Amino acid sequence: MEKIDLSFDFKARYYKLGKLDSNTQEVWWVFHGYGQLAQFFIEKFKSLQEAGVCVIAPEGLSKFYLAGNSGRIGATWMTRENRLTEIENYSAYLNSILEMEKPPQKVRTTIVGFSQGAATAVRWIMNGKVDFDRLILWAGLFPPDMDFEKGADLFQHKQIFEVLGKQDEFITKEKIDEMMNLNQRLQINPTIVEFDGGHEIDTAILSKIAFG
Repeated sequence: MEKIDLSFDFKARYYKLGKLDSNTQEVWWVFHGYGQLAQFFIEKFKSLQEAGVCVIAPEGLSKFYLAGNSGRIGATWMTRENRLTEIENYSAYLNSILEMEKPPQKVRTTIVGFSQGAATAVRWIMNGKVDFDRLILWAGLFPPDMDFEKGADLFQHKQIFEVLGKQDEFITKEKIDEMMNLNQRLQINPTIVEFDGGHEIDTAILSKIAFG
């Protein structure tokens, strides 16, 4: 059996709150978690739009039924199957959005990765095409297979938050230990934010980080 790779044109969508124009002071890129859709995930960031922030929510390119073969649908950024190609594909997709959504002037840029979206956001940053000021990893970690030497150069002088829900069933002691180890390998000292909640975006904590 022969494995053959090919390239072809591909259409995909993303969602946006607000506008990028000469009056825009800040833009947020927000990456959803496993099984979510961007159109619903972006709703968590409506308070930012009301404050004049433009919010851009890309969406994982692979869709699936969350239960059985009908009903609610979710998206994923990648799986372990053909993972390097999937990373290459979503990186090209994200860079295409970046070309579409270039502000007319330098604006403060925040990147948020929630759960699976955390690794996606970091991999996109490592691709070297997006300029950013602040990174928020929410219920997610830096990917353990990243280039830590390059990452140390990229992240050392950025504002970085790591947000954890105290009742998040996915954030175990082992995950926290791994998070601290990855931070050490990157030679960074992020702001750790904990809140009384689970595997979710807490809008009150989000507002404190955004406007605090």
